[in-house]
Amino acid sequence: MESTNKIAILGANGKAGKFFVNEALEKGYQVKILTRNSNNIKITNGNLEIINGDARDFASIRELLKGCRAVINAVGQPKNESYIFSTVTKHILEAMKEFEIKRYILISGDSLDVTGDQKRIVNKIGTTLFKLFLLKMMQDKYKELQTIQGSDVDWAIVRLPFVIKQINSERYVGKCPFISN
Repeated sequence: MESTNKIAILGANGKAGKFFVNEALEKGYQVKILTRNSNNIKITNGNLEIINGDARDFASIRELLKGCRAVINAVGQPKNESYIFSTVTKHILEAMKEFEIKRYILISGDSLDVTGDQKRIVNKIGTTLFKLFLLKMMQDKYKELQTIQGSDVDWAIVRLPFVIKQINSERYVGKCPFISN
């Protein structure tokens, strides 16, 4: 059964993942993360549980999701490896069904086109470039999207254009930098 405030976060070593882990811990959530290398995790918090494993491995996903009530997937693409997005999401959705977890939040990029988008021309150009130069990755992202849309979970896809590491620095706080959407 689900914990009342335990969430699973994948991609905790990445820019977006680190942000979500820190925010969740700050808000008092219990957080479980999956990592291939726990030495890269610099966070120490009594509410953080680290699971060693690989997001492409269903057994690792099962171990991560057990006891959680929601999942945030901020997985990035490992360098020089085949694309993992649709496989990871498929495993997540299978484990969510098994553990009766209903809430799934996927972190993606703004290069993903979705019906009803009203992107500005500069964003449309960026999306087109991704489709031209990273065709196989984008095909896998669309396969991931179709998998999510065909599921029965309560899902949301948050499409970040990029992550600013220094968002709390004096350069950004109280200012109006152009970030884009």
